[in-house]
Amino acid sequence: MTLKLNRPLAFIDLETTGLNLANDRIVEISILKLLPDQRKEIMTQRLNPEILISAEATAIHGITNDDVKNEPTFSKVAGTLNSFIANSDLSGYNIVKFDLPLLVEEFLRSDVDFSIEGRKVIDVMNIYKMMEKRDLGAAYKFYCDKEIENRHSAEGDIIATHEVLLAQIEKYDELTGTVEHLYEFTGKPLDSMIDMASRIVMNSKKEPVFNFGKYKDKTLYEVFEKDPSYYHWMLRGDFPLYTKKKMTEYLLKWKNENR
Repeated sequence: MTLKLNRPLAFIDLETTGLNLANDRIVEISILKLLPDQRKEIMTQRLNPEILISAEATAIHGITNDDVKNEPTFSKVAGTLNSFIANSDLSGYNIVKFDLPLLVEEFLRSDVDFSIEGRKVIDVMNIYKMMEKRDLGAAYKFYCDKEIENRHSAEGDIIATHEVLLAQIEKYDELTGTVEHLYEFTGKPLDSMIDMASRIVMNSKKEPVFNFGKYKDKTLYEVFEKDPSYYHWMLRGDFPLYTKKKMTEYLLKWKNENR
């Protein structure tokens, strides 16, 4: 079984210092880029996160602070990574809620213009949860009848993720194998999401609304008008850079429309 591609599909997996999207950093990234002619290119890079790796994270992926102290920082390789996945749709296991938001944060810190606009994102975990509801290790055993080699290494996990997606397409008749169909089947996860942390979402009227706190379900424009200090509170707060970036874009749009 093959994926029917009009452009490359990049499978991405990260190992990190922890799970906080705003503050944690990448210590290893692996990308498997599947080309329309089915050729594969893999890029794997360990990184110096410039902060300490939590003991909890090391217990999972086995990467210590000493392992990465002499590796390049993300900013040193950001341009190369951005070029490698340029013009690619994206895939991964739990990529929508974790890997992609954290990757976007790292690119923003590095002043690299990485855009998710116009890309299709296929979260293999969403297909799995809809069909079988298990984690990656169980998915690999269930669909491929194998154990993952190098479990919790970025490259081992991403190779397994690619094989799981191919096996899912083979198993379920309702999956056609095109990126467009898989994106629709998994609920078009990015279509209602404005920022990657889901602090701001699009409501049924296609209006940007807050998705948390005291102004949950209120439009950004309502809050900008009634409580402008809320915007500045969020800018100073422990929110992801991409959340602040998108909120600022809507603020500028609102100001231009109300001049």
